[in-house]
Amino acid sequence: MKISIITVVYNNPKVFEALDSILSQRLEEDDNLELIVIDGGSNDGTVEILEKYRNRIDVLLSEPDDGIYDAMNKGIKVSDGDIIGTLNSDDIYQDEASLSAILQSFKESDAQIVFGDLVYVRETDPSVIVRYWKSRPYTEGLFERGWMPPHPTFFVRKQVYLDHGCFDLRFRLASDFELTMRFLAKAKVLSLYIPRIIVRMRMGGATNNSLINILKGNLESYRACKKNNLKVSLLFVVFKILSRIPQFFKRPNAVIMEKQ
Repeated sequence: MKISIITVVYNNPKVFEALDSILSQRLEEDDNLELIVIDGGSNDGTVEILEKYRNRIDVLLSEPDDGIYDAMNKGIKVSDGDIIGTLNSDDIYQDEASLSAILQSFKESDAQIVFGDLVYVRETDPSVIVRYWKSRPYTEGLFERGWMPPHPTFFVRKQVYLDHGCFDLRFRLASDFELTMRFLAKAKVLSLYIPRIIVRMRMGGATNNSLINILKGNLESYRACKKNNLKVSLLFVVFKILSRIPQFFKRPNAVIMEKQ
């Protein structure tokens, strides 16, 4: 089975940490990894960093784009894998077996989508957990209550993108929310949740880097619900924000960490 990992970057020389994390993944002999890097036309030395990895990057595209989701769409379109995942340039996988756990879940089930858990970590030190995003199996009604799976842990068979489309660029901050909703709640694509931390995500992403963006992102999520004919009121925004608060107090226990 072939898995394509898309990393989108713009002016971030630390992208090498994400690339090292991807390239260090241990896969079974019958599995293959395709590494796709979409650079938005960086001008700060990032391209020079990427060139050092050129012989290990399968597809490298560097040109201006219309934002992170446009870049992800480009990566999806050129991908050649059976399974597609994304890893942001600031993030790393939890361990060297993260992708093999995902692929094994696809092999052992009929799922077209597999997702897991995520931890937010300190921007300057990815060993320090700030927030634990423990997910759950998808059931109807979850999106209406502000739930979504952690998108960096969201792995999809390419055929699903071909059947149901890529990221909707009308949603500048919440296109991942809209896409996961469209696949799970509207198209009812069969999914599988695995109770495993897959990604360590640095704090400070585009949606969460200011109170204004948090509000804008949640209002976009409300519009995404309406677009996909989910019945929600404006209280949805309040519920969505409040649902994140417990994540700052939860921590994975030692048993979970030791098993990975």
